[in-house]
Amino acid sequence: MDSTHLHLILNHFPIIGTILGTGIMAYGYLTHSDPTKKAALWNWFIMALIAIPVYLTGEPAEESVEGLAGVSEALIEQHEEAAELAIWAMEALGLFSLITLFVGFKEKNNKKIFIASAFALSLVTFGLMARTGYLGGQIRHTEIRSGATAQAGTENGAGQAGEGEEEDDD
Repeated sequence: MDSTHLHLILNHFPIIGTILGTGIMAYGYLTHSDPTKKAALWNWFIMALIAIPVYLTGEPAEESVEGLAGVSEALIEQHEEAAELAIWAMEALGLFSLITLFVGFKEKNNKKIFIASAFALSLVTFGLMARTGYLGGQIRHTEIRSGATAQAGTENGAGQAGEGEEEDDD
C-alpha cells in the first residue's frame, strides 16, 4: 500500500468521525451523561490523530494523479487549500478535547463552557472537513462536478463523455 492508497482510505475517518462525535456529544447533552460526553471528546482526539497522516499523504497523492487525464490542477489546489484550514481546525478540536477531558471535567464551574466550546468547534470542524472531502472527491469523480468546476476538470485535455460526438439518429 502506498501513500495514495493510505490517503484515500483514511480521509473518510476525520469527516465521518467528527460528525459521529458531534452526535455522541448531542446524545450526552440530552441524557446528561458525562461518560458519553467523554466518549465524544476521545473520539475527536482520535480523529485529530488520524487526520495527521491523511494530511501528510495528500502531497504524495497529488503527485500520483496530477498528470492523469481529467485531473484538474485547479481542483487539486482548491482541495489543498481547504485541507490546510481543515487540518488546523481538526487539530485544534483534538487538542481542546484533550484539555477538556483533563481540565474541563475537573473545573466543575467551567465544565459546561468547555464542553459547549468543544461542541461548537466540532460543528465548524465538520463543515471544513466535509468541504475538503467534497473538493477532494471532485478531483477524480467527474460525476459530482458541476458548472465551472466541470469546466476546470477538462483543462488537462479530458472532455466529458460524449463531448464532441454527434448522435446518430438512424
